Amino acid sequence: MILITGATGFLGAELAKLLVSKGAQIRCTKRASSKIPALLQPFSHQIQWVDADMLNIFAMEDALEGITQVYHCAAWVSLKQADKEPMISTNVTGTANLVNLCAAMSIRMVHVSSIAAIGLAKPGELITEEHHLEQSADNDGYAISKLESEMEVWRGTAEGLDAVIVNPSLILGASAGKTGTGALFETVRKGLKFYTGGSGGFVDVEDVAKCMVALMHSDITAERFIISAENYTYKDITTEIAQGFGIKSPSKLAKPWMMGLAWRGAAFIAALTGKAPSLDKTSALAASELRAFDNSKIKQAIGMEFKPVSKTILEVCEMLK
Repeated sequence: MILITGATGFLGAELAKLLVSKGAQIRCTKRASSKIPALLQPFSHQIQWVDADMLNIFAMEDALEGITQVYHCAAWVSLKQADKEPMISTNVTGTANLVNLCAAMSIRMVHVSSIAAIGLAKPGELITEEHHLEQSADNDGYAISKLESEMEVWRGTAEGLDAVIVNPSLILGASAGKTGTGALFETVRKGLKFYTGGSGGFVDVEDVAKCMVALMHSDITAERFIISAENYTYKDITTEIAQGFGIKSPSKLAKPWMMGLAWRGAAFIAALTGKAPSLDKTSALAASELRAFDNSKIKQAIGMEFKPVSKTILEVCEMLK
């Protein structure tokens, strides 16, 4: 039997849907306050839901009874400065608990990390799995939590855990709705005028789930894989999104100094309202950085052929229209 943590989230729900469509028996953990996503409601009779907090090692031990495979997708994501330390602690401790239990119970794990835990390459070079994030005060809490969570998995593999790590780039998909990367589509749809000068990797959510399942069923262990379909400049991605909606594309470059003003303004508003900022310093800086990812390792490992990002963009636009 298979366990998925974080199945109420964007990627976890897509993974659960893929597995049940293949006839797999799955169990999914969730917080008691979490709602089952609409994507999975048609499959409610095929999924066993259990309330189990990642920090409650006894609840997690019960959830793992009879399990042979674990997909660890659960993570707390927040841009609020007040959440930074508790988010790091929660994500890392929850992963450590799962690592310890899976190692003790001989359960194979696919751990979902992020490109946020991967460092930068030299100018003109592709970022590979060999790059690692260097911790600094400028790193956001989520990136640090993903890096330190990976360290827990590496510790586990050194102690005998059978595990693989995936580092997805920016994940796109119609089921995101207006949250996560879906917020980018909604912002463009409302008439975004500016684009930033950076670039990054993008991938369809279904492809990430497919890669995870293929890796789970492989004999690969103690490896990390970048899961990214294509590299896009942010100008090109916002232009394609605008074209998908049939509206005018962003035409003005948001220069780094403008992004600096934007994140400071967002921080000021967040301080007044107590809400998460719409933009933080790390995201603002990254928006002007050129990042290009090498996906050759996952392609060679499982023979993966990625869906064109342009096709995913059109699917998301159609859903949001």
